[in-house]
Order: sequence, then structure tokens, then C-alpha cells
Amino acid sequence: YFTEGAQKLQEGQCEVTAETSQPVGFVQEKQIGDHEKTLKAHKEDNPQKLLEMNGHTPVPHSYDFDLIVIGGGSGGLAAAKEAAKYEKKVMVLDFVMPTPLGNSWGLGGTCVNVGCIPKKLMHQAALLGQALQDSRKFGWQFMEEVKHNWMTMTESVQNYIGSLNWGYRVALREKKVTFENAYGEFVGPHTVKATNKRGVEKLYTAERFLIATGERPRYLGIPGDKEYCISSDDLFSLPYCPGKTLVVGASYVALECAGFLAGLGLDVTVMVRSILLRGFDQDIANKIGEYMEEHGVSFIREFVPIKVEQIEEGTPGRLKVIAKSTKGNQIIEGEYNTV
Repeated sequence: YFTEGAQKLQEGQCEVTAETSQPVGFVQEKQIGDHEKTLKAHKEDNPQKLLEMNGHTPVPHSYDFDLIVIGGGSGGLAAAKEAAKYEKKVMVLDFVMPTPLGNSWGLGGTCVNVGCIPKKLMHQAALLGQALQDSRKFGWQFMEEVKHNWMTMTESVQNYIGSLNWGYRVALREKKVTFENAYGEFVGPHTVKATNKRGVEKLYTAERFLIATGERPRYLGIPGDKEYCISSDDLFSLPYCPGKTLVVGASYVALECAGFLAGLGLDVTVMVRSILLRGFDQDIANKIGEYMEEHGVSFIREFVPIKVEQIEEGTPGRLKVIAKSTKGNQIIEGEYNTV
């Protein structure tokens, strides 16, 4: 039976909800209706979706962050710091999947760790070597033959990169941006799962997300590519001199690497499917190719590798590359220390 207070409460609910029967169902403060309407909504409209409108968090005001940026490269870091200027609560998730050789790096993205910065430093190392040779013509005399030490160079390059990694982390902290070295993946419209290198998982929610994950080198998809070859993600921290090197491809990344390796005195060959620097002005591209050939870089044109085999282990070892012509059935082979 109803007490007088309960009856008044029921009458008040009927007046507010305009429903003649009780109880009345609500989802996320939205009125569904009486028992029959609620049952119908459960069968037809699936109110569970309303409950999960924010992933695992039921209401918008409970978001952990205003913005979560996935990717800690140049774009992601700039966006995160810009949002923080407007007093937004921001998080950056950055994680590097190791290369097949197990190489990974710190905060800053491709440019800082395996792109522009180390490339410019190694290019400068090559220029210094050329300047030493040229200096003899201007009176500089060396009692001993000048040699290049690859390990000393890579150690200096990695130390400099490490200082930049730390600087980026400090800058985020100063801007009150939360940083986590974890792999982010969506599990709901407003929820990401962050998994760190130890496999520990955490859930974070945000009103908005920015995906700034960048790109990684693409392997050839032939036997032996991931087992025996390296990419630009490995070259700048390679702990030994690569020796005689085959560069596969003629993108600007490929030609830049080939250029500074040759400048350091290594035997370098570029294997290219068709043209140099596809998408760039071809008059300039051909001039670059001619210049590189004049400075010691060899080119194998209109061939693609079809298999890489290991002849001898080592640092570096010896590899055999089997390649096929793009114009016919001709097969060629070559031996290199690094591909």
C-alpha cells in the first residue's frame, strides 16, 4: 500500500513526466517512458548505446582530458602545446614499435630521431671529410692519413638526439601537458587504451582526439628483407660501419642516405625501379643523379630485388642480392655488406 508521502511523490512524477503509470525509465537524463516504453526501447532502440556515448565513461563532464594527441612527432607536439596555451587539459601518447632489428627511439618523431636531424649531422660529417681533403690544396698538411670512425660519429649523433628527446619532455611538462610513452588505440568513441612497453594497459577519455602518427619505412616484401636488411629507422644508430651498401629505391630519403654514405668513403650503389625522385622535377632529378655518379655513387637502373640471402654473418656480414629487370627476364646478382 502507499503511504501519503509516497502517493504524493508518485503524483508529482506523473505530472513532471506526463506518464500515467510508474516507474518511468531514464537514460543519460533522457526520459524513455513507462515500463512498456522502456521495454520497447530496450528491444528496438538499444539504450545501451546512450550509456556508452563516451566509451566507458557515461557522461561528458567526466572526460579525463579535453584533447588526447596520438603521436609525439613535430605535428603532434606542436598541436598539444598550442592547445595547452588555451588552458585545455592535454595528453600526448607516443610509442615507437621497434624495427625488425629491435631499434626504437624517444619523443620527437621521425624528424628528430631517424630523419632530418641525424641525416643533417651525418651529411655534415661527410662534408667535413671532403673539406679536409680540399684543405691540402690550400696548404694544410697532414702527417697521417685521415680516417673516419663510424662508431664515434653515431655516438655523437645519438647523444645529441637524446638531448632533444629530453628537451621535448621538459617542454611538455612546462606546458602542463601529460605525456605517456604508450601505444594508443581506440576502444570507444571517446576512449583510448594506452599500452606501455611492459604491457600495462590504461584507459583514458577525451572530448577530442588528434591522430598524428606519421609514417614508417616500407619493406620490400621479398624473402630475406626483414631478416637481413635495414631501413632508415636503423641506419642512424647502427653500431657498426655498414661497409659496401646497396640502397634500394630512389626517393629523397634513399638518395640522401646514399649521398652521405658515399661522402664518408663507403662503396654505395643505388638500385632504382625506374626514375629518380618520382614526383619531383625530372630535369633536376637527373642532374642530381649525374652529380651523385660523379661523386662515387653507382646506379643500377630498371631492376628490383627479388631475394636477399645471407652469405656470412658479421657486423657487417655479407649478403647476396638477386634482382630482376623491370623490362624483361634478366636476373643479376651482387654482394654487399648492408642492404
